[in-house]
Amino acid sequence: DRTSKFAVAQLIEKADRRTAWEFLEHLLEVVPYRIHTILTDNGIQFADQPRNRNTIYSRQMRFDMICEANRIQHRLTKPNHPWT
Repeated sequence: DRTSKFAVAQLIEKADRRTAWEFLEHLLEVVPYRIHTILTDNGIQFADQPRNRNTIYSRQMRFDMICEANRIQHRLTKPNHPWT
């Protein structure tokens, strides 16, 4: 968090969708305040492949379902611009 300097880190063996949403659930348990926005890259852990976004093949990711359930805005960085 840029304001409070609060950080949560976890070592993982594989960066996949399950690891992403499990970490998000862990984060929600340990952070002492409400999270209003999460900024991630466009990896398949967080978002559908670009060719499937906003098409009939699009599907909601569990990561996004957890964000919605907790009133968290999930924002994606612009491709090739991680400092967005």
